[in-house]
Amino acid sequence: MLRTYDPKSVSIIVGGNIMTGLADGTFLTVERDEDAFALNIGSDGEGVRSKSNNFSGTFTLTIQQGSPSNDVLSAFAQADELSGSGVVSVLVKDNNGNSLHVAETAWVQKAADAEYARESGDREWVIRTDKLTTFVGGNDVSTA
Repeated sequence: MLRTYDPKSVSIIVGGNIMTGLADGTFLTVERDEDAFALNIGSDGEGVRSKSNNFSGTFTLTIQQGSPSNDVLSAFAQADELSGSGVVSVLVKDNNGNSLHVAETAWVQKAADAEYARESGDREWVIRTDKLTTFVGGNDVSTA
């Protein structure tokens, strides 16, 4: 069966704001900070796995230099630096599939680096969370 992925069908919502002006190529990476389990093998070859209760994670969002989403993320970063009020929710949903990534408490780790050149470039924003709920799913079957 043929399945279809459409990058335009991926919704990224940060603090209630839909992110627009996504970069060409990889525009979002979602990752947990630690493995779900650690393995320890004893001298006799017996193994024990230990569950990690660290659900922290990182969203790395790359958007075009001219995107108004830069203003939104800069405002969250400044609010956090000035008063600690930059904690927001993040929702990423593939509307053409089953992938879903949610953080109820997230913040801009640091403002994006700014680079200026002859042509516009991209801005990379790192958003951290203490609890990342994630489901990596497939895409829907295409219909003819």
